[in-house]
Amino acid sequence: MQYTRKFQAMADAARAQVEEVAPEQVDELMAQGAIALDIRDKEEHDKSHIPNSLNISRGKLEMVIEKKVPDLDTTLLCYCNAYNRGSLSAAALQSMGYRNVKVIAGGLNAYNALKQG
Repeated sequence: MQYTRKFQAMADAARAQVEEVAPEQVDELMAQGAIALDIRDKEEHDKSHIPNSLNISRGKLEMVIEKKVPDLDTTLLCYCNAYNRGSLSAAALQSMGYRNVKVIAGGLNAYNALKQG
């Protein structure tokens, strides 16, 4: 998908603010209690997602997250297909006071590529 320059600049700025985790780390972090947070739309999540991930679409994230994840110390691993929405979501969650928010480097595409060998 071709993005506008302003959108991409905003997504790049968000990405610079958040820590990334490698796709190889996701399963171990989840085993330790981290939540993989799929911020794509429900239709995208229904097609493919990280097992046991929580799906909250980007459009509703800030409105819903406090009810779904009330503990601000919870490790949240945001992801979309690649980087942009995951990075924007992670930066927004940080601004809401969540202290352990990260973005999965390369998103679902990278995670799936790892799992497919």
